[in-house]
Amino acid sequence: MRRVVITGIGALTPIGNTYPEYVEGLKNGVSGAAPITKFDATHFRTQFACEVKNFNAEDFIHRRDARRMDPFSHFAMVIAEEAMNHSGLDIEKVDLDRAGVIWGSGIGGFETIEHDIEEAAVRTGVPAYSPFLIPKLIADIAPGLISIKYGFRGANFTTVSACASSTNSISSAYDYITLNRADVMITGGSEASVTKAGIGSFGSMKALSPRNDDPKTASRPFDKDRDGFVLGEGGGCLILEELEHAKARGANIIAEIIGVGSTADAYHMTAPHPDGLGARNVMKMAIKDAGLNPSDIDYVNVHGTSTPLGDIAETKAIGQVFGDHAYNLNISSTKSMTGHLLGAAGAIEAIAAIAAIQHNFIPPTINHHTYDPEIDAKLNLTLNVAQERKINTAISNTFGFGGHNASIVIKRFES
Repeated sequence: MRRVVITGIGALTPIGNTYPEYVEGLKNGVSGAAPITKFDATHFRTQFACEVKNFNAEDFIHRRDARRMDPFSHFAMVIAEEAMNHSGLDIEKVDLDRAGVIWGSGIGGFETIEHDIEEAAVRTGVPAYSPFLIPKLIADIAPGLISIKYGFRGANFTTVSACASSTNSISSAYDYITLNRADVMITGGSEASVTKAGIGSFGSMKALSPRNDDPKTASRPFDKDRDGFVLGEGGGCLILEELEHAKARGANIIAEIIGVGSTADAYHMTAPHPDGLGARNVMKMAIKDAGLNPSDIDYVNVHGTSTPLGDIAETKAIGQVFGDHAYNLNISSTKSMTGHLLGAAGAIEAIAAIAAIQHNFIPPTINHHTYDPEIDAKLNLTLNVAQERKINTAISNTFGFGGHNASIVIKRFES
């Protein structure tokens, strides 16, 4: 079977605007939550989010082009460039017909929809339909723009599976390489949903934490007093290559993807299966696909959104999959730091798992104060501070509205 390795990483997150900055944020347990700066959130139930900070798209993208893109595409272009630079890939020496882009976004151009339709209608009484409205808002435009920039003519599409979107994009890119349909793939995901519509709609569902008096500690996975997730934005990008392709050009190989899984809860539109059925099945599928036993896994980067039902269901699933080995695992939710990036969550959380393997540490689950009696207290949830540990194999989970579940298994590279 063709092996798939990671040779480049890009990240733009609420706790770091590059991959190295993101790693430092993870090590130090930094919270990215703060009062919203993009708009006046005074009248919203939730008035804070995990925004990307100190970012101006026009520092990276020509002003004319930037104005024709939604922020989720700005994020995609910037992190793809970082990942490509990190990989050292020379596109002059790549078969561009066997190089593709598969991207994940749960929503796409949320800000464009809000601005061009809602706000224009308020000002003029009728929506102002820009000729760039459709190209800016459609979720598949990001991989299209990336492929245009680099000339990649292989597979090019977006996966949309709510919060599992970018994990499914990575899984699909992995499949294209293992099935000998591609040698190089740019993959990951981006989301820019910290908008009035994003905060307002998730707030009306009571999905968001309303902890306006203490936003930095509002994302508190597994804590008894958790009361909803914190909306985040940004994205993550991986360069995947077939092993021999990477070795032939002397690439620096960061880690290897060895298994993927995708399942459905088939249960409820927004709530997880209470016994973690879909989460259990997807972890089992990914581990089996990797040719491993559950006891071979060292670290689980969980979906861990800080919602009352989700955290319980996922920890139940971990107990069902790993049995007694569950107590040997490190488990953590990096959403405690970054908030929930929706369709981009899986990309930055896979990158967190890669960082754990590369730098021998477990990112913490911050903001934990009180144990929940419905969550097994013997699990090592890596509470509040990072832990040093050599990680050989990690699994990253993402679950989405609609009952979508996706997992990937990442391994320390061994030639």
